[in-house]
Amino acid sequence: MVLLVAGPAWRRRHPAAWWLCVGFPAAALRVVRTWRPLMAACGLAQSRKAALAVVSGLVTSGGPPPNPRVPGRGRTHPKAGGFWFLVRLLPGQVPEDFVKAAPAMAHDWEMHAVRVTTERPGVVRVSATFADPLRHPSVPRQRDPGRLLRVVVGVLESGGAWAIDLRQVPHWLVVGATRSGKSTLINALVSGLAPQRVALVGIDCKGGMELSLFGQRLSALATDRAEAIRLLNALVRMARERMEHCRSAGVRTLWGLPEEERPVPVVVIVDEIAELFLVANRMEKDDAQSVATALVRLAQLGAALGIFLIVAGQRVGSDLGPGVTALRSQLGGRVCHRVTDSGTAEMALGDLHRDALHAAQSIAPDVPGTAVLACGGGWERARSHLVSEREAQAIANEYRHLTPDLPQLHDDTP
Repeated sequence: MVLLVAGPAWRRRHPAAWWLCVGFPAAALRVVRTWRPLMAACGLAQSRKAALAVVSGLVTSGGPPPNPRVPGRGRTHPKAGGFWFLVRLLPGQVPEDFVKAAPAMAHDWEMHAVRVTTERPGVVRVSATFADPLRHPSVPRQRDPGRLLRVVVGVLESGGAWAIDLRQVPHWLVVGATRSGKSTLINALVSGLAPQRVALVGIDCKGGMELSLFGQRLSALATDRAEAIRLLNALVRMARERMEHCRSAGVRTLWGLPEEERPVPVVVIVDEIAELFLVANRMEKDDAQSVATALVRLAQLGAALGIFLIVAGQRVGSDLGPGVTALRSQLGGRVCHRVTDSGTAEMALGDLHRDALHAAQSIAPDVPGTAVLACGGGWERARSHLVSEREAQAIANEYRHLTPDLPQLHDDTP
């Protein structure tokens, strides 16, 4: 009786203690009680005899096999706001079978979400969360510049800090509809990069409405497609010059040069990429091809030469032309906020993690800043810190004295 009365207040004031003492034991008991029938209902149970499996399939017309054998489940371990355990797959099963069953697991165990990932061959990890950890992220925003080209922009669903490290993943694609949090993420990136000794370059073909706020911290800004082509060509020339420098110094990358000889890293932020690729006539088609060629060259060469790309847009689809698809293949980091069309989510995540598409398309409008983050071997839900335009602009102005002068970016030489 005391627990029923005091439980809600305890949960609000001390959620971690409530989960360990009350929530987790109850959830672990539900897992034990429902595991066998749940596996059978999801088609993950197998008959103990192969011949019996054939007969049972004829007799039961697709129902669960009699006396089924279910996948082996390990001990349930608590974690902050949830739990996890390992499952050994039965012969013939693949991790995708358990990914499809994740919504049923969440429903039966009364959890917010269940996620299934591969632990090692033949074993999957089942992780469950009691409530959405991204609704009230607890990781504080960090203003410390920290490591060069690394910015903490938010919090991961696992509870850790969401850091974008351009030294590890040099090029990123960021997509999201209006008011989904895409601009807030760019604000967070600029706020984190502004105190560092890097050059920021902007391409904003909406007349500079977004990136001109950071004008005092930008070494160059293009506000239409013609300016963008000139700026991108200048960046390609810069890449070639840096390549010659590295070759003459006998090193393979910019980072092999002595610090006093190392050119400043350049981060290129492209906002609303679709404006660069939309065409209405033959001349615009040639311009779009020039943009695509320059961006792909920068993506291919930039990581080793200290030139990094952040490409953002509300809509990024294959209908914009083959140049977008070619560029997408060079952008190893992906961030997909709430989008209004499946093609954009497909472009951002489809070639890396098919199972992340459903998570991205399930983002609710009332949690702006929430996104699916994918790079390389895995994906995770994350939420960026709320950095307003005014705050980001103030930080950019505060560090305007760090803006490098790069005259080669203003050279009109073809």
